[in-house]
Amino acid sequence: QVRFVVSGGGLVQPGGSLRLSCAASGVTLEHVTIGWFRQAPGKEREEVSTISNRDGKISYARSVEGRFTISRDNAENTMYLQMNSLKPEGTGIYYCGIDYDSPAWGSSWWVWDWWGQGTQVTVSS
Repeated sequence: QVRFVVSGGGLVQPGGSLRLSCAASGVTLEHVTIGWFRQAPGKEREEVSTISNRDGKISYARSVEGRFTISRDNAENTMYLQMNSLKPEGTGIYYCGIDYDSPAWGSSWWVWDWWGQGTQVTVSS
């Protein structure tokens, strides 16, 4: 069974940084598409960043490009999202997810196969 342990959320001031971690078991992250999604209050879950298992392509939402970095530690079987220069609109619940295929950027979140529990990120002064 696929399981995740997610950590790293919290309260941060605008301009601050956080790093989210998602440790996986029951799946080898190196062999699947991995991603981070965000669900803001009252909104749909949306893609933040993904790494495709098909070609290794890394994608970012335009709103976070240049400030967020997705990565994966194969030895630890853990994915990360480094978030710098955070803005209030970055507030939301962040989810890690995996898919055994390679969903196209912009695909609905529900096509993904497995999700970690969400972690709250609040950007506020």
